Amino acid sequence: MTSTIKVNNIQNQCGANIINENSNTITIGASGDTVTLASGASQTGFGRTGTVDWDTTAKTASFTAVSGNGYFVNTTSGAITVTLPASPDAGAVIAVKDYANTFDTNNVTLARNGSNIGGEAIDATLLVEGLAVTLVYVDATKGWLVTDSGLQDDAPQPTFITATGGTITEDGDFKVHTFTGPGTFCVSAVGNPVGSNTIQTLLVAGGGGGGDDYGGGGGAGGYIDKTPSPTPVTAQGYPIAVGGGGAGGTGGAKGANGVNSTGFSLTTIGGGGGGGGSGGENNPGTPGGSGGGARGNRTPTCIQGSGTQPSQPGDSGTFGFGNDGGTGATPSAFSGSGGGAGAAGTPASGSPTGAVGKTSDITGSSVSYAGGGGGTEGAASPCGTGGAGSPGGGGGSNGTTNRGGGGGGDKDTPGNGGNGGSGVVIIRYKFQ
Repeated sequence: MTSTIKVNNIQNQCGANIINENSNTITIGASGDTVTLASGASQTGFGRTGTVDWDTTAKTASFTAVSGNGYFVNTTSGAITVTLPASPDAGAVIAVKDYANTFDTNNVTLARNGSNIGGEAIDATLLVEGLAVTLVYVDATKGWLVTDSGLQDDAPQPTFITATGGTITEDGDFKVHTFTGPGTFCVSAVGNPVGSNTIQTLLVAGGGGGGDDYGGGGGAGGYIDKTPSPTPVTAQGYPIAVGGGGAGGTGGAKGANGVNSTGFSLTTIGGGGGGGGSGGENNPGTPGGSGGGARGNRTPTCIQGSGTQPSQPGDSGTFGFGNDGGTGATPSAFSGSGGGAGAAGTPASGSPTGAVGKTSDITGSSVSYAGGGGGTEGAASPCGTGGAGSPGGGGGSNGTTNRGGGGGGDKDTPGNGGNGGSGVVIIRYKFQ
């Protein structure tokens, strides 16, 4: 015999409804109660099966997620860390949605909080604009798996560039490849944006040689600094050429130009040679990446070499640098100094120091490159001087090897101007 109880409300001893039917809506539990199934009991037809309840108040700071909840995360003001629930049970579920389409600019880190994500003991990073992703905890082996997207790559793990070539050093999490001669930068594997898939590059051409016989200073090699605007790479070989320095002038001749350095479809132009006194005629500085300084004591005009390295504006400002050499004087024998990456050459004077270069920390320490060579000072001194902190030389001194500095001018003949310093190509990327 079947028994039937017909009621609309069941109340506890305090008179609060614990089961209530109203217009076909059945409410179980009073306000503040917890409804629990007995151990070993199961349920069908209600309860969570991989879905979440969405919290519609956008999160603007880091927080710890609670299983069963979905979160709109607003990273407009900066990156946010979402810490996954600790010690989750199988079937735990959370979801995250890009509230303001800014995950690509300011990422969300899913902190694993002791559990694997996709079978890996590593935090995940959400970096796709507009991404919504649901993760369900499966077991200790796989941990949290992406379900609604169907692709675990929507919560990518960092991978990094793998490459060979040049002299390789490390600076923390970065590798630095330095080329002081021709070679190939060979990329065997490309990472992803979470790890690395771009490189920073610095290219310096060879500096120009200094002139002889009250000669002008050699111009610095052209300078390209792409560290503020990293370059994407693919798995292939990239040929690298490193320019040598120009020879200093002898027997009153002007200095020779430096040689170009190339790589990654970029070209730095060799520095211009400093003017010399050969032939008793006006002998200007030569154009180059930075121009050579003009020889003094020539009429009608002592003309400097022009800087020809294109400025090449990039995503994060100008990245190509070269400047004119300094003018000579007449009728005095003062000559101009060579131009540098950081400034034009000094006009003829009692102290024609080489123009300053540019400083880069791509190797992990601050180094000056592409300074101009010093000019000569006429009767006031037997030789010119290099610029302070500049890799250029003065008074017949050579530019520093692999810095692209100009050679210094030389006063007397027989004698010779300084040789320009050779160039360099340096590559930097994150490897871990």
